Amino acid sequence: MKYLKKLCVMLLVLMLGAGLASCADPAAAVSHEPGRMEAHFIDVGQGDSTLIICDGKTMLIDAGDDSQGTAIQNYLQKQGVKRLDYLVLTHPDSDHIGGAPVIITKFDIGQVFMSDYTKDNKTYEKLVKALEYKRLAYQTPEVGSEYALGAARVRILGPAGKYGNPNDASVALMIQNGDNRFLFTGDAQEDAEEDMAELSGDLSADVYHAGHHGSKTSTSEAFFERVRPSCAVISCAEGNSYGHPHAQTLNTFRMNGVKVYRTDEEGTIIAVSDGKEIRFDVPASETWKAGEPTGSASSGKKPADGTGDPTGAEKGGMASAAEEPAYILNTKNKKFHRPECDSLPAVNRTESSESRESLLSQGYAPCKRCNP
Repeated sequence: MKYLKKLCVMLLVLMLGAGLASCADPAAAVSHEPGRMEAHFIDVGQGDSTLIICDGKTMLIDAGDDSQGTAIQNYLQKQGVKRLDYLVLTHPDSDHIGGAPVIITKFDIGQVFMSDYTKDNKTYEKLVKALEYKRLAYQTPEVGSEYALGAARVRILGPAGKYGNPNDASVALMIQNGDNRFLFTGDAQEDAEEDMAELSGDLSADVYHAGHHGSKTSTSEAFFERVRPSCAVISCAEGNSYGHPHAQTLNTFRMNGVKVYRTDEEGTIIAVSDGKEIRFDVPASETWKAGEPTGSASSGKKPADGTGDPTGAEKGGMASAAEEPAYILNTKNKKFHRPECDSLPAVNRTESSESRESLLSQGYAPCKRCNP
C-alpha cells in the first residue's frame, strides 16, 4: 500500500511538471519541495500585474488599469488566494494602480508598499480612498531592506533617489528563491537604473521583468550588463499605442541570447522556480516583433497620467537653428535633457544655454529618452 501511494505521488509530480518550458534544461522536472515559487505574469493588456506565490505566502506587484481590477480579482481567487501578504504598487501611473482599489477592497492585505511619488488625479484618489476604507497604511520601503515571502527573500532596490517623474520613482525589488532570482523594476528608466546599480551591488537575475513594458527608455546597456538575465518577460498589449516593446530592447535581448516571453503573444505567463531551475508554462517567443506606435503616442500626445513615452522627435524634433538651445543638466550622472523631457532630474539639476557640442565636450551625454 505504501509503495502504491508513493507511486501515485511520483506520477502526480510528473503530470504537474509536464509541458513547462525551462530557462535551462527543458527536460528537468519541477520540484514540489518547500520553496517552490510561482510568478504569474498576468495578462492585463497594456499594464503590469504579477502574482508571486511561495510556500502559501503571496505578493501582488501592480494591478493593471481600472478596467482590470475584477479580472485580477477573479484570477487570484482561481489560484486559491484569499489573502495578500504584500501589495506592491510600483508607481502611480494608471496602468499600474488602476485595478488596485478592487483588490484592496476584496482581499485581506498584510503590507502595502507604494512609490513616494504621488499624483493629483482621480485614479490616485480612488486608490487612497480604498486604503482608507480598509484602514490600511502604505509605506515606501527603504533601499536594502528585506522581507520574507515563504522561503523566498525580497530585497528592495528602489526608488534609490528623489525623482521628478513617476517612472524613475518606481519601487524596484529582487525576489530570490534558493539560487533563482527575479528582478522587477516597474517603469524605472535610465537614471533610476544607474542609481540602483550604484546602491545595490549585485543585480544579476535569472528572470528580468523588462522595465517599462520593454520600452527603450529602460534596460539601458549598462543596466543590462549588471543584470545579465537568462529570461525576460515583457508585459504589454498587442498593438498598444506606445509601440512596446521597442526594437532597441528586443535587439539587446536577442544579441545576448535572452529568452523572451510576452503577454501580448502568450497571454498570462507562469514561471515556476524550485530554487535550482525555473520553468515556464509557455515556449519563448520567436517573433522578435517590435511594436508599432499608433494613436496618441505616435502623434506625440501624452495620456493624462503621463504613462506614454514619446521621443523628442515625436514632440516636435530639434529646435530650429535660429533658436538658442537650452538644456537641463544632471550634474551627478552627466546627462543633459530637453526642458520638456519626462525624465528630468529633481536633484543635482542645473539649466544650461550652452550648445550641444559644448556640453558633449565637457563630458555630458544626451538623455536617451528625449534625444536632445
